[in-house]
Amino acid sequence: SQVIQVAPQATIVCSNPGAKSLKNLFETKYPETLENYKINLQVVKGEETLDLGQGHILEFIPTSNPRYPDHLCTYDRKTQVLYTDKLFGAHICTDQVLDEGWIIYEEDRRYYFDCLIAPHARQIALALEKLQAKPAKIYAPAHGSLIKYSLQELTNSYRTWLKQQTSQELKVALIYASAYGNTATIAQAIARGITKAGVTVESINAEFAQPDEIKSVVSEAVGVIMGSPTLGGHAPTQIQTALGIILANTDKTKTVGVFGSYGWSGEAIDLLESKFRNAGYTFGFEPIRVKFKPTDNILKACEEAGTDFAQTLKQARKRKAKQIGITSESARTEQALGRIVGSLSVVTTKQGELKGAMLASWVSQATFNPPGLTVAVAKERAIESLMHKGSKFTLNILAEGNHQPLMKHFLKSFAPGEDRFAGIETIEGNNGCPIIKDSLAYIECRVENRMECGDHWLFYAVAETGNLLQSDGLTAVHHRKSGSHY
Repeated sequence: SQVIQVAPQATIVCSNPGAKSLKNLFETKYPETLENYKINLQVVKGEETLDLGQGHILEFIPTSNPRYPDHLCTYDRKTQVLYTDKLFGAHICTDQVLDEGWIIYEEDRRYYFDCLIAPHARQIALALEKLQAKPAKIYAPAHGSLIKYSLQELTNSYRTWLKQQTSQELKVALIYASAYGNTATIAQAIARGITKAGVTVESINAEFAQPDEIKSVVSEAVGVIMGSPTLGGHAPTQIQTALGIILANTDKTKTVGVFGSYGWSGEAIDLLESKFRNAGYTFGFEPIRVKFKPTDNILKACEEAGTDFAQTLKQARKRKAKQIGITSESARTEQALGRIVGSLSVVTTKQGELKGAMLASWVSQATFNPPGLTVAVAKERAIESLMHKGSKFTLNILAEGNHQPLMKHFLKSFAPGEDRFAGIETIEGNNGCPIIKDSLAYIECRVENRMECGDHWLFYAVAETGNLLQSDGLTAVHHRKSGSHY
């Protein structure tokens, strides 16, 4: 609105979905601007160009995806700068313009990819194919520094990460519509939980998808999740159409889930739930109903719901494999791995209002100076998203003899958003993380690095302080018979 007021003669170049979004934005939030100014829009319907003079010819490349249907990249032929919008970004803000010393951004870039890009792997892969023809010297993303020195490395990383997403055995179809962005935000959190558990997500924005696309994606998926806002007491027409396609073209063995944001009553969520239940589908999580804008705690619970959904699918696949007699040729290796023992500990952390905890036995001291340790955390663990470089956590080492109650408590399945510390006596440590009072000892740690290792993240952390709570106790040790499970 301010841009239009300062430069009313300006022309806004955007994609067709972008034009619709801008129109809706001005009508709902800035109606006075529409009354006093004419909005000049130039809609890009394909790969078009705009000559700015002096050799600056801009090429517009539509690269839409379900979360950002208005996504548009722009290439300047003279400077060879490729403006990549959401692609190749990172949620960092420094005084540095270019990416000198880019190695320090690797974790931020991967986290950005996992949260925003991974759920749209198929569409992003197609976008990269389009952009490959543009000989760019610099990427200019909407978030983070300009990319010059790591341009090829980051491009290759994107291709590797996209391949990891699209090559997973299990796929979930995530179909939604969003009136004000809240339902889309919930969808993004659920998708994050699914992808971190090693299951592919195929996201579809029902507002822009064709019936054949919905039918094709749903037929390939082993699970279907639908999300809808409630508008005037009803689900949008596009959601009702998508629901009809799903009910008519999928068998009842698929696992389903429903979610949505609403302002007053949430009838759209009730509609989705009742239709799936009446048809005999199994739910992977309880329906998620969010009034207005989701909070950080709600989004964390949505991510956990997505992870639970993915784990349900993976467990079903394991049961099926066992029923048909599939056995592993590496059974003896797994038995040998199972003889590696580890001390039983509980990792606890807190960031703002978000708290996390998990039982851990894959823990080892790693360095003398500085005193440091490593902890392996499965990618689908809820606590993983709270442990990045600089994050604080506490390692609570359990005592032999009285570890069983704590072990049973932290081994149980928690519902999304459920308090992990209910009924557990804790005190707050110097780093703000919970210390379990019945522990043998505790170590307050700071994450220095994390490394992707197959289906786990390996965290290296520096021990900042610690204390022995039971001077005559022994460490509880976990013995296994197989290296294929905990």
